[in-house]
Amino acid sequence: MFKLVCPKCGMHNKINSIHFAIPWLGISLLVGVLIPFAIRVIFHRFAWPLCVAGGIGILAFVVVFAIEMGQDFGKVPYYEKYLRETIPYDPEKQYAVIRSSICTGEKVAGFKNKADGHFTEVMLLKTGEDEKKFREIYHLDSIKTEY
Repeated sequence: MFKLVCPKCGMHNKINSIHFAIPWLGISLLVGVLIPFAIRVIFHRFAWPLCVAGGIGILAFVVVFAIEMGQDFGKVPYYEKYLRETIPYDPEKQYAVIRSSICTGEKVAGFKNKADGHFTEVMLLKTGEDEKKFREIYHLDSIKTEY
C-alpha cells in the first residue's frame, strides 16, 4: 500500500497535514489554472482538459480532508483511552497527588505509594481541564497537592 512519508520528519502523516496540503493544492491550481491560462495567452486555445484535471485534484483533496476530519471528530484521545490500563491505580496502596513546583508553578498529576513514598508521574497539568480529565480517567473525588 502507498504511504506518504513527511520529508521533514520522516513520519507517516495524513494527506491533510501541513506538509502535504500545500503541495497538493498548489499542483492542482498550477495544472487547473496557471498552465491553462498560459496556453490561452500564448496559443489562443483553451486547455479545458487541464482545467478538469486541476478541478479533480482539488475535489479529491476536499473529499479526503472531509473523510479524515470526520474520522477524527469525537474520538477519545489516546491518553484517555489507555492511560488507566498502562498506569494502574490501587487506592489501598497509593493515593492521588498533584506535585506543584514552587519556582515554575508546573503541576504534575500522579500517584504516591503509601509505603515507600515513590511517586508515579501520570500526566502534566497545563490547565484546569487537565485536572478534570485526570479525575475522570481514574474516578477520583479529591487529589492532594504537594509543593
